[in-house]
Amino acid sequence: MSSVAGIPRISLTWLLVAQALVILPHALHLPLWVIGLWLGCALWRIQIFRMRAGYPSLVVRIGLIALAAAGVFLSRGTLVGLDGGVLLLVAAFTLKLLEMRSRRDALVVIFLGFFVVVTAYLFDDSMLVALFSLLPVCALLAALIGLQQSGTATRPWRTLRLSASLLLQALPLMLLLFLFFPRLGPLWSLPVPNERGAVTGLADSMAPGDIAELTRSSELAFRASFEGRVPARNELYWRALTLDHFDGRRWSQSAGEQFSPAPQWQPRGEALHYSVVMQPTTRPWLFVLDVARSDLQGTRQMGDFRLQRNRPVDRALLYDVSSWPDALREPQLPPDRMQALLRLPREGDARSRAWAQELRSRYPQDEQLVEALLTHFNRQPYVYTLTPTPLDDDSIDQFLFDTRSGFCAHYAGAMTFVLRAAGIPSRVVAGYQGGELSGNGSYVQVRQFDAHAWVEYWQPGKGWTSVDPTFQVAPERIEQGLEQALAGEQSFLADSPFSPLRYRNLTWLNELRLAWDDLNYGWQRWVLGYQGAQQFELLQRWFGQVDAGRLVLALVGGGGVLLGLLALWLFKPWRGERDPLLRLFQRFERLLAQHGVRRHAGEGPRVFAQRAGEALPAQAPTILAFVQAFEAQRYAGQNISPQALLQQLNALRRQLPWRWSRSP
Repeated sequence: MSSVAGIPRISLTWLLVAQALVILPHALHLPLWVIGLWLGCALWRIQIFRMRAGYPSLVVRIGLIALAAAGVFLSRGTLVGLDGGVLLLVAAFTLKLLEMRSRRDALVVIFLGFFVVVTAYLFDDSMLVALFSLLPVCALLAALIGLQQSGTATRPWRTLRLSASLLLQALPLMLLLFLFFPRLGPLWSLPVPNERGAVTGLADSMAPGDIAELTRSSELAFRASFEGRVPARNELYWRALTLDHFDGRRWSQSAGEQFSPAPQWQPRGEALHYSVVMQPTTRPWLFVLDVARSDLQGTRQMGDFRLQRNRPVDRALLYDVSSWPDALREPQLPPDRMQALLRLPREGDARSRAWAQELRSRYPQDEQLVEALLTHFNRQPYVYTLTPTPLDDDSIDQFLFDTRSGFCAHYAGAMTFVLRAAGIPSRVVAGYQGGELSGNGSYVQVRQFDAHAWVEYWQPGKGWTSVDPTFQVAPERIEQGLEQALAGEQSFLADSPFSPLRYRNLTWLNELRLAWDDLNYGWQRWVLGYQGAQQFELLQRWFGQVDAGRLVLALVGGGGVLLGLLALWLFKPWRGERDPLLRLFQRFERLLAQHGVRRHAGEGPRVFAQRAGEALPAQAPTILAFVQAFEAQRYAGQNISPQALLQQLNALRRQLPWRWSRSP
């Protein structure tokens, strides 16, 4: 087959392969019609190449673009933003196949493919995706190389080997740029779309069903590595935020709590020092143990002891934290905040309110009342389950006295309600509890099914105290994990039958999973986490304590010098042609050019000599003699020394006048 419209067959072949590889990482979040669109366009393009179909007309192209835009809008509800924009870009990348007539069009498609490869990192920045992206990049380079080859070339694997070698040669420069190029933050960011509700992470409000949805997901929330001993699982209560407003169905954070200043607290006991690699949540709060302090830029402690950034976490984030679990937290509480933490709806849940008053009359001390409430959950027939009976109005009454089945959100919400009704300021804390220890024991990984809710209550002079009513009902949930707590009803990750987390009893599979997770953690910590602060710390370790501004200037200047040296090494301008005969012929060309005869691009030596002889008839014999001797040695294999050619060149120089007065 011959090339069509100037596009070689090898280039078209690798371009189709590259398109499939580029689109594959997006397949999990693309609608099925996009896959069908690519298959249709690829088959149409192949038929065009085989001359069995023609290019689509202008009307057809406009119609396809309109249908693709309509499909994007119906699928995502918008044509802009991260999800809609990437989907529209992939559709355009696919449709461009049908418009590709020339090499220039093919270049546009190839360069667009490089851009689509990068967009895959916006949805998944794991090591596996990074390694896979080398395949479409290599295929796109092969298509780019194929554009420069003849349309009759029939060795696609040679083209692929050349593209792979170019990619390998670029790796050292890529590593240098990664280490030394200044790490700049993004000028803007796009929020990751939330298509699966609460499964993607904690929200700023909580109804019982929300955390139940989270517990059905095995997605990673964050990893944390400690300096020294890793705390026991029942000590790992990862705070996200507190919920202090109840409307009868849902707990949420009041406006006053969202903007309250940092509270007073006193460090006590031994501090925990650890670092966290957090997955994107599109929320500003960070996951920490109580009470936490971090030097991460743009982060501050809020009034409910949560750590919050000044911008959402829209990509993997590495931060260092110090926590004091035994700290004295806010021993004094302003009257207005105390009233807010006692507020309940005006009506509803009458039985729970009456029971709270009964508990208060029997236990005048706050600690006694709290202990009595925890004992009640422990001794009464309450059940921990992810499939509780749905609750209607007066949900607290129904849960406490009728169904008595639920999970952490039910128990934390009900206990907070009763404590407030008994006159004890309290609130719900939402976050994560526990975490799986890594294979090498150096860090814990916390997943969405570790989402949890517990209770904080306040006492004058003693501040905030955390209690967990779920522990009284299902202690195995806190000490061992969700899987053990749900062993009886077999509902752990019931919607994910192929998740390796369901088969941790298989030793070989579990060890393989943990080893892979170790690799991913190293990738996130040392590659994705290599931001400005980490780079500055590394460079100061290498070059000593220097000013940040001077260091940036030194890096930019050093990078320029490095690139200059690299260019000199590649092009070697100081080295002329190694072949002495070719150097003499180049001097011959320059000599004639000084007298108005320049060699045309692609012009052979003999044709050039004949044209020069016509322009300089007096020197024509010497010119032809020089070229004939050059051709005889160069192409006929005759043994003519460079010295003989040099003598003929000098003879020609002597015959030419010192100045050439011919008008152009």
